[in-house]
Amino acid sequence: MSNDKNNFDGDLDEFVKKLFGNKKQAKTVHEVPKAETNEEAPVSEEKPKKAAKPIKKDKKPVNLKQWGASAAIITAVFAMLIIVFANLYVVKENEYKVIRQFGEVVKYETEPGLHMKLPFIQSITTLPRNLMTHDMTEEEISTGDKKRIIIDNYTIWRVTDPKALISNAGQLLNAESRMEEYIYSALRTEFGQTVYDDIIDEENSKRGNINDRVTKRVNELITEANLGIEVVDVRIRRTDLPEENEQAVFTRMVSERQSIAQKYLSEGDAEKRSKEAETDQKVQVIIATANKNAAVIRAEGEAQAAEIYNNAYSKDPEFYSLFRTLESYKKTIGDETVIIIPADSPYAKLLSGQLQ
Repeated sequence: MSNDKNNFDGDLDEFVKKLFGNKKQAKTVHEVPKAETNEEAPVSEEKPKKAAKPIKKDKKPVNLKQWGASAAIITAVFAMLIIVFANLYVVKENEYKVIRQFGEVVKYETEPGLHMKLPFIQSITTLPRNLMTHDMTEEEISTGDKKRIIIDNYTIWRVTDPKALISNAGQLLNAESRMEEYIYSALRTEFGQTVYDDIIDEENSKRGNINDRVTKRVNELITEANLGIEVVDVRIRRTDLPEENEQAVFTRMVSERQSIAQKYLSEGDAEKRSKEAETDQKVQVIIATANKNAAVIRAEGEAQAAEIYNNAYSKDPEFYSLFRTLESYKKTIGDETVIIIPADSPYAKLLSGQLQ
């Protein structure tokens, strides 16, 4: 290399080019053509060298303010989208959406669809709109005749005013608890006026009437308390006795039923004897009347027969005497009959065939 490449004249690009050479020139191979020379000479090749990257002198500085503004705008847009999606809510057909602002109920949505609330200051509470069943705990209640019974029942109810429910009950569990208190209060009042036998009597059961009256009374109490719910139906599922009283009451019921059965048997026997005596009397009257009528008819027949006989016999008395004698033979003479009579008597002569 020449000494000119080692001299730096102040131009960095030119100095680099002189120092490392041109990339295209570095790839050139210097060969001696064979046609011109007969001598074989070694061919010298120079490996290409990588060109140095040029150093940019005038590089523009980064504008931090512009980048910061863009990042702030993008962050704000994402934040707004997150806030919008976080405050959207869906109302279904079988539910209420109650909107509360700072804990106070401002409104509730009943129309199904997509709705939006105010961010940060409003919250959503979901309440069901469909009918619900509440299984109540068993409770001991006294009847009108001072008997203790266990009542097991259930209730069908629904929410009618979500705002009133949230304001006066707070939540569904509190509303169910208040409703259960009202139901047992009404049941105690109704059962306190009903005798135990009327409750368990299947033929003359009053459970249906009790259920209707209890439902009506509970709705009146709920309306006074403004709980925002409605009881559709109260049904008694089972009535039972406490374990300590069950055997004693069962024994007493058995003795009462036996007493009633004995009363029915006694009344049945008395009715039976009365019917038999009345029937016997009627039979005797009927038999006596029949015998009387038979005697009259028989007497009339005998009188007619005697009259016929007299008329017939009066025409030929001798023949009648003969006929009567022959008839007497049928009755008096048998296979081993022995008759001792005079031989010259008319009865013996006629029997021996001596006719006059």
